Amino acid sequence: MKKSVLFIALISCTVLNIFAQRIPLLELPAITPTDVIIKHFAYTLSYNEKHEQANWVAYELTAEETQKAASRTNDFRPDPAVRTGSATNVDYKGSGYDRGHMAPAADMSWNVQSMEESFFYSNMSPQVPGFNRGIWKKLEERVRQWAMENKVIYVVTGPVLTGNLSAIGPDKVSVPRYYYKVVLDYSLPELKGIGFIMPNASSTLPLQSFAVPIDSVEKVTGIDFFPALPDKQEQAIEKTVCIPCWSWTTTSIHLSPDPSPAGEGRSVAKVQCSAITQAGNRCKRMTSNKSGKCTQHESSW
Repeated sequence: MKKSVLFIALISCTVLNIFAQRIPLLELPAITPTDVIIKHFAYTLSYNEKHEQANWVAYELTAEETQKAASRTNDFRPDPAVRTGSATNVDYKGSGYDRGHMAPAADMSWNVQSMEESFFYSNMSPQVPGFNRGIWKKLEERVRQWAMENKVIYVVTGPVLTGNLSAIGPDKVSVPRYYYKVVLDYSLPELKGIGFIMPNASSTLPLQSFAVPIDSVEKVTGIDFFPALPDKQEQAIEKTVCIPCWSWTTTSIHLSPDPSPAGEGRSVAKVQCSAITQAGNRCKRMTSNKSGKCTQHESSW
């Protein structure tokens, strides 16, 4: 092989390897000098002392981490890592608001420590019961479904903190009027992102009604999400939202042994094939292919 050809081949391999590698801490928004950043075992947050809750809570969620390994503790308690002191039980008691998780307990149930830390008050925000137990819960469940289907996703969640918010408790915990969630799928073959802005109120509307481009969430919150992405990719992913690119109905997903020699002893998430049949319906075959398509449809794309 000529040196020039060899050089090009090496460069090509290097580019592919870099693209295939996960960017460390890809889930973290841009951090300003005044941000109070707290890193827990499975999630990171930016704490807002004025509002006594997080500006954002960010974490990576993999398909394997959707498999429950720890029981819900319900042990709500102050966050010892917040030096100025976080909210407490007294703030929420008798307020009429739920202690709404930003990083859901179910997303943290893959490990005992992550489950326990999900109940820190730094991870809570006052939510209307009908919202927390209704449309917000549906969104959380949908995000876990996406983690199973896409192998790994990056999630950032938080309240929209503005002036003139009402407050509860002696620590004056602000009651947000809106909440947001942004999700990034940075895995081949399809890179995509989606945002949500939801009023802190009960709703019977479908989740798609609240879907917006990540850029829209950035404008409302003033937060720069996923700055670790290459600029062109960040702009392309965040400026629009592709509703059909995400699943909106629950599919049967389970883990099965990885048949490849390299994956011996590991588990692989199987998902419903994402291809559309000639009749216009979604293929019902299950697959563990990285493309998200079964063997029959993978060869035709």
